[in-house]
Amino acid sequence: MIAASHDDGYWLGFDLGGTKMHAGLFDRKLQAVGHRRKKTRGHEGAEAGVERICNSIEKLLAELDVPATQLRGIGVGCPGPLDLDKGVIIEAPNLGWKDVALKDQLEKRFGCPATILNDVDAGVFAESKFGAAIGARTTLGVFPGTGIGAGLVYEGRIFRGRKSSCLELGHIPVVPNGAMCGCGRRGCLETVASRLSMSAEIAKAAYRGQAPQLMRVAGTDLANIRSGTLAEAIREGDAIVEKIVRDGARHLGVAIAGAINLLLPDIIVLGGGLVEALPKLFVEEVEAALANHVMPAYVGTSEVKVAKLGDDAGALGAAAWIRQLVEEKAVKS
Repeated sequence: MIAASHDDGYWLGFDLGGTKMHAGLFDRKLQAVGHRRKKTRGHEGAEAGVERICNSIEKLLAELDVPATQLRGIGVGCPGPLDLDKGVIIEAPNLGWKDVALKDQLEKRFGCPATILNDVDAGVFAESKFGAAIGARTTLGVFPGTGIGAGLVYEGRIFRGRKSSCLELGHIPVVPNGAMCGCGRRGCLETVASRLSMSAEIAKAAYRGQAPQLMRVAGTDLANIRSGTLAEAIREGDAIVEKIVRDGARHLGVAIAGAINLLLPDIIVLGGGLVEALPKLFVEEVEAALANHVMPAYVGTSEVKVAKLGDDAGALGAAAWIRQLVEEKAVKS
């Protein structure tokens, strides 16, 4: 952590995840001043969860000797369906939260403007401003993990629906009458290209004796088959693991090709733990899929890059977004 300066106040970005929460404090230039991470403990309920968010912010401010009156705004990247205008988490299934008026509660507690945004949107916004997509007119971010998150930044603004976030690339249907997806539909991209779906197929292969290295380090328990574990198994020669992951990355590339035909982004940012563990594999497969499936006139117009900001992207993007909203409102008034 660096010494805090009180010039022009501070912006607070918060990344609310299913298992971890991350508060980041940034100065007027959005340089990081300090961070605080802790477990989310969503099972304790929404009321306790909001209190945990507020306590995390207060402790970070205390550690940095920054009074709450110096906060200019708080942005929170959240999972689940959101009412962006009202600042309400409609439902966060992985936390068990429903109808949480987070924006109002933060504004009352800290006396500054607050906003919520989709957690993936926050990460993509950060990459567009400070990471892999600086200078892009249109940035499409795609983050395969337990599910598949995506977000779009167009001409410096997060692309959204009328009330909520959008770009649910993971729920584009790709396999007619395919496997059941967590959303309740069949054949979504997540059923073939998420880390969870690939890990399930890999666990079956390990059970059949086809992936001895992975079996040795992780067994067939999905909880133990993490991104780094998959990368290690591939390095150690588990050919079936590499085939399954490449097949998933290829499906991802085909879906991205469809998005390019619709949106023509200049930069595609691939991120998340699985891409970080296997960047070369994912870029290769996605680029090959784009070459085969993007309409000919658009081939080569979108550059595929790996995200640069890692775990800090969500908090930084949330802080940058609230700053932009506050500054835009000030200009209008």
